[in-house]
Amino acid sequence: MTLQPFGARIRAAMDKRGPLCVGIDPHAALLAKWGLPDDVSGLETFSRTVVEALADRVAVLKPQSAFFERFGSRGVAVLERVIADSRDAGALVIADVKRGDIGSTAAAYAQAYLEAGSPLFSDAMTASPYLGFGSLEPLFATAAANGAGVFVLGLTSNPEGPEFQHATVADGRTVAQSVFDSVGALNAGARPLGSIGVVVGATVGDTGHDLSGVNGPFLAPGIGAQGATAADLRAVFGPATAAVLPATSREVLGEGPGVAGLRSAAERALEACRAVLVEA
Repeated sequence: MTLQPFGARIRAAMDKRGPLCVGIDPHAALLAKWGLPDDVSGLETFSRTVVEALADRVAVLKPQSAFFERFGSRGVAVLERVIADSRDAGALVIADVKRGDIGSTAAAYAQAYLEAGSPLFSDAMTASPYLGFGSLEPLFATAAANGAGVFVLGLTSNPEGPEFQHATVADGRTVAQSVFDSVGALNAGARPLGSIGVVVGATVGDTGHDLSGVNGPFLAPGIGAQGATAADLRAVFGPATAAVLPATSREVLGEGPGVAGLRSAAERALEACRAVLVEA
């Protein structure tokens, strides 16, 4: 059965559970902090604890695939379980995979993460447009057919990002602005939100870009350990804050390994974001 469009589902999830995405990033330092071995058993204990603590209460969970892939096929099997269990508990899942390729390869990535029935099927995935925005068309088409979404990189928080994202295209727009405009064209007329979102780092400050035409969700990583606070969301997104999904990872995950600590940290992060976004 085809799901409702992702844009409608993420709007409903944010309205019901609040605007917060928690990353599941089981890197070696966090495993050590939890007293877990840096192996598949530690990966599984860490990930399943986060799912147990948060999947029935936060709007979105965002597993970072690289931290699972580093353990090979057994790690990917854990990722499959994390995705399925999170969705079963009511959280939407954004697979943070940042894929970007052309032709049949892009279609294969779409089948892996956006086609219902795949063991990795997620509500949305992240994607890179730097082989050309049109190269992502197989992802968009598969997402639309399966009620899923795609978050396209727009303005990222890494210091190397502006070299590409602020470069200008032939008509004088920045590459990032051309991405926002292209996403807006795909989302035109969708209500309450389109299903194609963009990634804009919470740390980038006043972007100098026009975000008003995107008509889709904004994934805003960087809250917490990367240096951004909920209050920074106003400077970045201005009047577009209603569609912002702030994302945090280490600020919440660092409060493990106890379920109660993870839940308390997520509640604090959510309240800080909710206060700013509601006031805006």
